[in-house]
Amino acid sequence: MTNLSNKLSLLPNRTQSRKLKGIIAALTCSLSFSCENPALYDQYQAINNITWEKDKEYYFTFEVKDISVPYDLTLEVRNNNLYPYQNLWLFCSEEQPIGPLRRDTIECMLADEFGKWHGHGISLYQSSFPIHSQYKFPHAGQYTFSFRQGMRDDALKGIQEIGFSVRLSR
Repeated sequence: MTNLSNKLSLLPNRTQSRKLKGIIAALTCSLSFSCENPALYDQYQAINNITWEKDKEYYFTFEVKDISVPYDLTLEVRNNNLYPYQNLWLFCSEEQPIGPLRRDTIECMLADEFGKWHGHGISLYQSSFPIHSQYKFPHAGQYTFSFRQGMRDDALKGIQEIGFSVRLSR
């Protein structure tokens, strides 16, 4: 009898132990997801009719208040299987609150030489392309980044969305 009563007295402790393990697991998961760098700016824009016209430019405007800390600027591209190329050329413009307009050309490699998409997804692939890492904005104020496709096609099919994010550097 003593053996049976000892076993019965252990049951609540095992149940409490399982509950405690469940709570710890839930807290660990929530903390790991909350450790991502906070975004100063994170927006996507849909490409009209999944066809990016040659003269269509997409604008991303945000406010920078703290110029003492570095930021990571990232371009996001979402494409589908209809995109006919391995890469995507973009013309990027950066308008600062003070100073001249800065322009650059960016090549985004969306697939390897065998046509396998680099991005993650199944029928819609998302790829990230760093524009600046550890970038310190020179002035506080409003910044606008714009992107225009630089491919030879007048109407480029298969790009569904582009996005732009500004996050504190780690």
